[in-house]
Amino acid sequence: VSLPQARGPPITLHAGVQVPQNDTAGPPTFHVAGDVGKGPFVVATLDPDALTPQDPTLAQIRHFLGGNFHNEGGLLVNSTPAISEFLQPTPPAGSDAHRYIFLLFHQSAEFATQTLVNSNTSITNFNISTFAAAVNLGNPIAGTFMLVAPPTS
Repeated sequence: VSLPQARGPPITLHAGVQVPQNDTAGPPTFHVAGDVGKGPFVVATLDPDALTPQDPTLAQIRHFLGGNFHNEGGLLVNSTPAISEFLQPTPPAGSDAHRYIFLLFHQSAEFATQTLVNSNTSITNFNISTFAAAVNLGNPIAGTFMLVAPPTS
């Protein structure tokens, strides 16, 4: 996962790195290493720590959900709109850093015709495990995460 920057090169995520909120506006580009095939793939981004890590009553927040990604030399590209466009991480003031998890799945035939999630579906209290089971995605084949804290005053 790489986050574009207005000034300077993109930030490439390494698992568990903390990224300043102002550097997460995105939308990110997605990359994959290893032999995972050509696709299609589904990419999901989630915040399991909303409202706060100590009180995750709104978790999971769906920050991105898109399908029809194809592997082009390690870069994941797609030509269709996302189901949920990328939403910049914005943990609330006073919260500890939130985890933002990026998951990659092989896309099932059922994903293309799913009606569980659309652009009008609430992004709060999303459950990626339930969704993945319902549309036959199976287990994630790759993933990473970053930490984002609210800006300090």
